[in-house]
Amino acid sequence: MASEANGGTPDGSVDATRRSMSAADGQQRVTVAVGRGSREPDRTAGDPHAENPMASWPTGRLLSTASRLVEHAWAEALESHGLTHAGLIVLHFLSGGPASQIELARRARVQTQTMSRTLDRLERDGYIERTADATDRRRHVVRLTPDGAEAFRNAHDLEARVFPALPQQDALRAALLELIAASETRRWGVVDR
Repeated sequence: MASEANGGTPDGSVDATRRSMSAADGQQRVTVAVGRGSREPDRTAGDPHAENPMASWPTGRLLSTASRLVEHAWAEALESHGLTHAGLIVLHFLSGGPASQIELARRARVQTQTMSRTLDRLERDGYIERTADATDRRRHVVRLTPDGAEAFRNAHDLEARVFPALPQQDALRAALLELIAASETRRWGVVDR
């Protein structure tokens, strides 16, 4: 016979109350089954959110969660190629030809100082080179090195290997671009594309 201290009830039956924490949303779930083998009726029948509690989340929270998960997976995959997310963006921009640090910062939508740190790392790793502009000594031209071009080629199709193919991927991309454009305009005004 089970004692109350070991999860038993005063009548000697086992109270199989279990608590679990859902990692996805941080909300505590309680499942109660009182007595030997008895169960509480399923109160989730017919609830469209019972199978996936995140289905009831606001869109912003879903985007934030998806963004964090994608960011972590992407950072790990890039790290295995010796790159960072910011570094890959620069290599992408430079695959179209040389550019100035200021132009790269504007295109990446970051501060010039932030771009400088990214370029420092890429230069240290041998992926880019910076040279003084022949017409304006204050301006530096940034170019891919052969190692940088190879790193970009190797990482270029990484996205397809890291992330699963999604149904209606083109529609998702279009919606994300629309969301980004609207958010940028609200935050910074009209942004050059």
